[in-house]
Amino acid sequence: MAIVHATDQSFAQETSEGLVLADFWAPWCGPCKMIAPVLEELDAEMSDVKVVKLDVDENQETASKFGVMSIPTLLVFKNGEVVDQVVGFQPKEALAQTLSKHQ
Repeated sequence: MAIVHATDQSFAQETSEGLVLADFWAPWCGPCKMIAPVLEELDAEMSDVKVVKLDVDENQETASKFGVMSIPTLLVFKNGEVVDQVVGFQPKEALAQTLSKHQ
């Protein structure tokens, strides 16, 4: 499944079904750039997990709604509900383990 780039308008729809890893990021954020290839690998390896990215600079309403204060912040959604949160860079194995808890 390809990584989806969401907006304030599409975020709720994109995270409403199944297991979703939502990445709140910004283009100027160094750790966000470091985690991008990790998310690409997870997307390729975990076919049952949808990866959604949201640029917080362009979509401040959604970031505010979920209380995102630091980036990268990764929220795990299951059928539209937040079930887990990770703040900051995490290695792929740690993120995979977090996601596996909710499958």
